[in-house]
Amino acid sequence: MKSGNPLLLLIEDDPQFQMLLNTTLQSQGFYVLAVGTGQAGLIAVRNQQPSLLILDLGLPDMDGQEVISRLRKWSEIPIIVLSARDQETDITLALDHGADDYLTKPFSPAVLISRIKALLRRVAKLPGGALEVFQVGELKVELTRRRVFVSIKEISLTPIEFNLLSELVRHAGFVVTHRQLLEKVWGASHVEHSHYLRIYMAQLRHKLESDPARPRYLLTEAGVGYRLNEAEN
Repeated sequence: MKSGNPLLLLIEDDPQFQMLLNTTLQSQGFYVLAVGTGQAGLIAVRNQQPSLLILDLGLPDMDGQEVISRLRKWSEIPIIVLSARDQETDITLALDHGADDYLTKPFSPAVLISRIKALLRRVAKLPGGALEVFQVGELKVELTRRRVFVSIKEISLTPIEFNLLSELVRHAGFVVTHRQLLEKVWGASHVEHSHYLRIYMAQLRHKLESDPARPRYLLTEAGVGYRLNEAEN
């Protein structure tokens, strides 16, 4: 991340919405570079090296999904999608392509600012992805030592259960799609086997949640994937 206030890149072709977002983000101390096309955005990522990208999907020269796919071939920049498209397929596709978060229009500016700050914190505290210990409420996960505790009690997990939990830990606070989890935990040949996830998530909840039917930590994002809560309910 750059020293001083972060530079955010906004790819949005609606001038009024671009101006509104620009004002909102600058009021929070961010520097903002705004462009109106996907191609200009790709060039700006390479030349300006912003800390985070805010992306609309409906661009005049290319679909925002293509922007994400192209970027992920050479950049790990955090990406938040802002879009009027609210179908599960659009959300899942953007996340599978490599977006980190997705907000549908209209949205609360306060929620956007909160998501931006959460993503920037995650990037700042995970140099090289080297997270060792995650804790929220009574749940503690030691990734390096492969140990899990609820309160002071150590919980025994199978290798697959731990791998599934650790993938959620590495993206705590953000949705991880069914396809991403299946590919990471079981491999690319199992991306269509969503029943694996239902079985293992149910097992994890029974081991880690005080009330598996009303989980505090392992949350379902209907039709999209799962999210590990990074703050107690």
